[in-house]
Amino acid sequence: MPVFDLSVTSLREFNSMLHSLAAGANDTAFEVVNPRGHHAVAVGIDAPVTVDIKGSVGYYCAGMNDGGNVTVHGSAGPGVAENMMSGTVVIEGDASQYAGATGQGGLLVIKGNAASRCGISMKGIDIVVHGNIGHMSAFMGQSGHLVVLGDAGDALGDSLYEAKLFVRGSVKSLGSDCIEKEMRQEHLEKLAELLDKAGVSGVRPEEFKRYGSARKLYNFNIDNADAY
Repeated sequence: MPVFDLSVTSLREFNSMLHSLAAGANDTAFEVVNPRGHHAVAVGIDAPVTVDIKGSVGYYCAGMNDGGNVTVHGSAGPGVAENMMSGTVVIEGDASQYAGATGQGGLLVIKGNAASRCGISMKGIDIVVHGNIGHMSAFMGQSGHLVVLGDAGDALGDSLYEAKLFVRGSVKSLGSDCIEKEMRQEHLEKLAELLDKAGVSGVRPEEFKRYGSARKLYNFNIDNADAY
């Protein structure tokens, strides 16, 4: 496995190498050492490669990931896996604010806690957080799933569209138009699938509550016509 030491190799050189991989390349697994909190590590991956980052990273790690499997053996700064399209990103530690923002696909797993606005404007990404999440998470979430094994902060799901939220712990408050919903069999099955993909064991889907949109904000309501 090729090893890139970011105290020796420039980050630009490493990312450029990932972007220039030809189809069918022999080397598809890479290790990164001494990331030293660099920003934008392993961004723009568009091939089925595996990247193991041995340490913590700064802003926007694995942003725009499309098909790669990235693991951060540490914590991540703001915007990890922002606008991810497909593939898997795993953070072994904690993640800062707006993790998975605008993500359109793939799976983001955070094994520690996530800060505020986790999953903001999510558009199809699946996010599983083993710990707690901060305030305003899933704000304007359009589609996809946010699974939280711990607690959620204030204003969960504010202005939510059709993303589905599952929280095992307590919710400090729900945002505008976000309500608790019935957990039906199809939701239990989907949640079980996501927990399995995220490597969660010993936890039953029945332990979670489901939250979703009341669908009052983004539909025209004739009863309120005079207010528009």
